[in-house]
Amino acid sequence: MQDAIEGFMYHLKVERNRSEHTVESYGRDLRRFADWLAEREVVTPEGVRREDVADFMLHLKGEGLGLRSIARARTSIRQLFKYCMKERIVDADPTALVDAPRFVSPLPVVLSSAQVEALLRAPDMSRPLGLRDTAMIELLYSSGLRVSELVGLPLRAVDPDTHILRVRGKGDKERLVPMAARALDLMVRYLQEARPHHDPSGLAPEVFVSRRGTAMTRQNFWQRLRAHAQRAGIEGKVSPHVLRHSFATHLLENGADLRALQAMLGHADISTTQIYTHVSRTRLKALHARFHPRGQWRYDEP
Repeated sequence: MQDAIEGFMYHLKVERNRSEHTVESYGRDLRRFADWLAEREVVTPEGVRREDVADFMLHLKGEGLGLRSIARARTSIRQLFKYCMKERIVDADPTALVDAPRFVSPLPVVLSSAQVEALLRAPDMSRPLGLRDTAMIELLYSSGLRVSELVGLPLRAVDPDTHILRVRGKGDKERLVPMAARALDLMVRYLQEARPHHDPSGLAPEVFVSRRGTAMTRQNFWQRLRAHAQRAGIEGKVSPHVLRHSFATHLLENGADLRALQAMLGHADISTTQIYTHVSRTRLKALHARFHPRGQWRYDEP
């Protein structure tokens, strides 16, 4: 079993170019499965039956794992046997008829346009750090970047002539993301007026740097974003991912194409992007219920 797992891990890392984090997650799930199988004296992929996979899912549930963790483990095992089938290690896939655990995905938290504007007004732009933070928030909201992509954005990725960012995301895949005019203006102003205060030599390769002239960390930006959100009077948790969700939802609400949104977000699968169609419908219902004189009764009914 271990040889098949190691071969699969190599396949993920080298042939499919999956991230280190993804490979490690698969590895944890599969090693746990292999250890459990060994206790049942199943030591080869050929010896795994459908009942083994189903019983392992029940075992995880009995251990108190959440549905998301169980679903992830099932995915890891399915991908392993998909690899084993391709390599002709096994003749049949024992995961084929094992159902995934059912759970309702919570809808992403989304800020309103007014909240985003309040957030952007919160930093003190007369100070270098305030100008930097405003530029980062504007870019995050207007381009839908992941926080890791934002803090690691290299100077060479910015093309001011075309308003395009070359972003390297998950799996080391590059995508082109349009940059709004205001985001570009703020970035140029930051680079000219604020960044030299923190990186006088100009040697740092990243666009956004800390007060010490080093690359910013996700945690540092997260903390500053929360402080600005509190200053703006926004209740609830505001994170970089909330701004990414807001970017996607606001685009869809204004008529953006789902496939175009998928490309901008860097989603490998369209099903990941489709969650925003549910968010958009839910927000429209809430607005109708709140403001239309015939709306409230309809959505309050059980």
